[in-house]
Amino acid sequence: MPTKKVNKNKPVVAKKGLVICYIGDGKGKTSAAMGLVSRASGAGMNVFVLQFVKARVPQEGKKRQSGEWPLSSEIEFFNNAKTSGRLGKIETAQVGVGFVGILGDRKERDQHIREAVKGLELARKLIVSNNWQVIVLDEILSAVELNLLAEQDILDLIALKPADVHLVITGHEKRPKIVKACDLVTEMKMIKHPYYENILAQRGIDY
Repeated sequence: MPTKKVNKNKPVVAKKGLVICYIGDGKGKTSAAMGLVSRASGAGMNVFVLQFVKARVPQEGKKRQSGEWPLSSEIEFFNNAKTSGRLGKIETAQVGVGFVGILGDRKERDQHIREAVKGLELARKLIVSNNWQVIVLDEILSAVELNLLAEQDILDLIALKPADVHLVITGHEKRPKIVKACDLVTEMKMIKHPYYENILAQRGIDY
């Protein structure tokens, strides 16, 4: 059971747009965010999922390049799912060109930076659009860790968020200023991972 106690000196808040962070070196950050997307849509909330770093689907007639992985299965599911009147809308976009400097990536660093900055601009528009109750910025903290974006960019997005919008961010490094600015932070700690036994990511489990 958790040892942390409720702060009874603070008033009870029934409704608040939260800043939620899934962070750490273990698997499950994106999975947790996507589970939240399903729950929010089931509650009738409109959700936008914006993925940084991860590559989009190649244009028709073009092949996937080195360092690019297939579109994650949960994004394919959300893109193809039929929504009823009771479910909230889910829209997705990718603003990355694949892994940076690993797994065969041969792209110029400036190309990765341009994509991340494009994503940052889109994130700003989404946050203030009044169209989305939940906005997921998947791997945006990874973009900071890779020096594609600055830590202050994330803090500025959090400050920009309207009071009733839930903002979800994911990544690896735990940065004190960002953690302090969040309402909910869950750290995924790696105990064991098949990657370090030369077992590649598995479709339907990892992507």
